[in-house]
Amino acid sequence: MKYMITAAVAAATLSACSSADRQIGAASFFTEAGSTLDAGDFGEATMNNRLVQTGAQDYTINLARRFAADVDTTVNFAFDSTVLDAAARSALMKQADWIRQFPEVRFKVYGHTDLVGSQTYNRSLGLRRAQAVVAFLSSQGIDRSRLEAVVSFGETQPLIVTDGRERRNRRTVTEVTGFVKNDPMVLNGKYAAIIFRDYVASATSQIAVTADQLGG
Repeated sequence: MKYMITAAVAAATLSACSSADRQIGAASFFTEAGSTLDAGDFGEATMNNRLVQTGAQDYTINLARRFAADVDTTVNFAFDSTVLDAAARSALMKQADWIRQFPEVRFKVYGHTDLVGSQTYNRSLGLRRAQAVVAFLSSQGIDRSRLEAVVSFGETQPLIVTDGRERRNRRTVTEVTGFVKNDPMVLNGKYAAIIFRDYVASATSQIAVTADQLGG
């Protein structure tokens, strides 16, 4: 009897763990591209070690979080379209204003679709949407070499799981991905100076005003 109870408890525990694992797996599968940063540790051990040792990785993650908190990183599209409507252009102009503050930083734009249509077509459509966003950001004075358009699994990362048309799934997500390799600030490892540039500038400005007030 004792053995049967123990076996039943073990079976229940395994069942619960399997259910939890499935839920975690499903949640991570449908995680929004752009909500987490690819740290480069999968298949890129050497790069990951270098980023950790130089401190670049921590600063990249911090900057990505600031970008996501300060601006809307997502724009949406009409069905089977790559046209940027007024709302999309407005969001991208705010992204461009933010990106211009950090000429040492690189970005990726991920393109997505809804589940209507073939996977092959949707991968192409997602990439074209990302390219449309990159072209617009470039027109706002962002160096094209700092922007990369990629398709993020085409239709396989929906925000809303449905086989029908869903505007929220037809989107691009802009994400901080790292630093420009040959930039003097980056070569000197001055990541903190890049990240906190606006704070330093505001403090310097305040000091200057205070000095003027004390003069004469």
